[in-house]
Amino acid sequence: MGTRQRAGDLGAADARRHLVAAGREIRDARLTLGMSLEVASRRAGMSPSQFGRIERAVIRRPTYDQVCRAARAVGLETSLRLYPSGAPVRDRGQLPLLGRFEALLGAPLALRREVPLPQAGDQRAWDGRIGGGERPASVEGESRLHDIQAVTRRVELKLRDDPDAGIVILVVARTAHNQRVLAEHREALRAQFPLDGAAIARELRRGRVPRASGIIVL
Repeated sequence: MGTRQRAGDLGAADARRHLVAAGREIRDARLTLGMSLEVASRRAGMSPSQFGRIERAVIRRPTYDQVCRAARAVGLETSLRLYPSGAPVRDRGQLPLLGRFEALLGAPLALRREVPLPQAGDQRAWDGRIGGGERPASVEGESRLHDIQAVTRRVELKLRDDPDAGIVILVVARTAHNQRVLAEHREALRAQFPLDGAAIARELRRGRVPRASGIIVL
């Protein structure tokens, strides 16, 4: 319960900080345009007092809709982006999954956990990076497959932004659900992940990084 409360407190502090910054930007933009509070509020579809409270960040819990409308009224567009922060939040199955994968690695291969992307300010990370082989290999663990397209898109974006990624091994937990999902989508994933688990495991046990990306179920 304490952990959830702490996360909630941090989220509330994030919201306050973002609202103060947004209010300041909205007010600066309005003044730069020489626009009165009455005109801006009319454009936003709210009262002048409400618009002013958004600028001063004194509304206790303004809606995202209100902030976006106020921003548009003065020529700004709101953007909301989410980033991983601090220690990664993992479900109970993912760490044992990566442990099973690590047990496959023969010498001289070794697995380094949580490898950040090299872009400045980018808080994304690979679940693992295999070192010691002839080529680099990045690892992504999936204890439960939900949206296959989201998984493949996430990998594509990481590959785009990390020139050191090498091949990618998608490590999937051996559950009935995951096996059903893979049975349905495996061939559609073949271009991005050509190798299957047996070939990947054989190379890893020999201390070699596979020649291409693939999917292994453990």
